[in-house]
Amino acid sequence: MSRKNTGFTLVEILIVVIILGILAAIVIPQFTEASNDARVSAMVSDLQTVRSQIELYKVQHLDAHPGTAADGSWTVAAFKTQLMGKTDSKGNISATGTLGPYLQKFPTNPFNSADTVADATAATDPNTQLNATDGWWFNHTTGSFGVNYTKYMSK
Repeated sequence: MSRKNTGFTLVEILIVVIILGILAAIVIPQFTEASNDARVSAMVSDLQTVRSQIELYKVQHLDAHPGTAADGSWTVAAFKTQLMGKTDSKGNISATGTLGPYLQKFPTNPFNSADTVADATAATDPNTQLNATDGWWFNHTTGSFGVNYTKYMSK
């Protein structure tokens, strides 16, 4: 009676390991790019949402941008508070306000996880002139709202 040994040879195992290594080298960069694409997609979605809510606020508050006080001054704190709270038609925060809230919570920048807003009124290019730790920027003169992203994106 002869006994036949079954199993894999060292060469066969090495070939399988090499093939798996090649496949991993091809697939892993695809996942890395997908992660960056997801961040960009989240950023675009958040931008669209906040911009539309800013416009809705402006329509309901006699053409005043969020963050504008009765005396015409503007602050970042008031900007976020008025978008996330109930207000009257003059923009005063009130638990019994009939307008708002426009946002349940302020979105975070998917590239730096910051939900801060910078005043970009004096900046000609907010993405290159503002602090890298700011998540978003708002120009209360023009009503432009954007994300601070150029320091984080490689594209």
